Amino acid sequence: MSAAPATHVVAPEEAGLRIDVVIARAGGASRAIVADAIGRGDVTLNGAAVKRSTAVEEGDVLAFALTPREELVATPQAIPLDIVYEDDDVLIVNKPAGMVTHPAHGARDGTLVNALAAHVAGLPGDALRPGLIHRLDRDTSGLLAVAKNDRSLRILGKAMMRRAIEREYLGLVLNVPEQPEGTIEGAIGRDEHNRLKYAIRAEGRPAVTHYALRETLRGASELSFRLETGRTHQIRVHMAAFGLPIVNDPIYGRRDPRVELPGQALHAWRLRFRHPSTGEPLSFEAEPPAAYVAAREALRA
Repeated sequence: MSAAPATHVVAPEEAGLRIDVVIARAGGASRAIVADAIGRGDVTLNGAAVKRSTAVEEGDVLAFALTPREELVATPQAIPLDIVYEDDDVLIVNKPAGMVTHPAHGARDGTLVNALAAHVAGLPGDALRPGLIHRLDRDTSGLLAVAKNDRSLRILGKAMMRRAIEREYLGLVLNVPEQPEGTIEGAIGRDEHNRLKYAIRAEGRPAVTHYALRETLRGASELSFRLETGRTHQIRVHMAAFGLPIVNDPIYGRRDPRVELPGQALHAWRLRFRHPSTGEPLSFEAEPPAAYVAAREALRA
């Protein structure tokens, strides 16, 4: 249900700010809700339609009607899971490319969490991210660890913060690195021009990615990646900034006509950590999916 229409006259101290920032403050709403309103045409600037990035001037008249977003719920759904390992404390799944990890606006069901909620009742933690120790982007395939009880979630969460959970990825990138191995360090934060993107920014959160060359291909290469940190889109942002964008990355790179993939050619293939109850070292590997293997073969040709 939409809120009653409201108006706001831009004050001197607001001049030069983006319109979504001003309306979010004036309306007491998130920028995501404001973005929805702008997309519906429920925001005008001096009577005219606007874009989110439009800058306002003193005295401008803003008219807007903001609709609260529906509450998200992680409803159990009987979706098949590729379970690599399971016991009373942890669950290791191999997520397919194209599956969103947890519900969000724009992906309310069909997510990994919906499938997990049907497989395990009463997963601990956040209602929309129950049991999750880490996440993968929608089109990134591979291994994810899930805690099945509060104690495991707490222990594995602390292990992640201590960087005691080893995660390795495989990725196909355009071009070939000058050095066969190296480390990329660059703080990551939201892109100031596009809220859907992230970028290396001085005020961002520290991020460290180690890479190693596995194979040189035609105009491309396969690399392995080891993460010290787990920022959103970390590998994708770092490699694009380094001149080695992930093949078919729809946000930070470009599509390669030689391959057919739904999104970026990135796969979480190895996961290592100590069992939260026994302390026993655990190590899991998952080979890349068929689409990734086919893309690699195409880049070899």
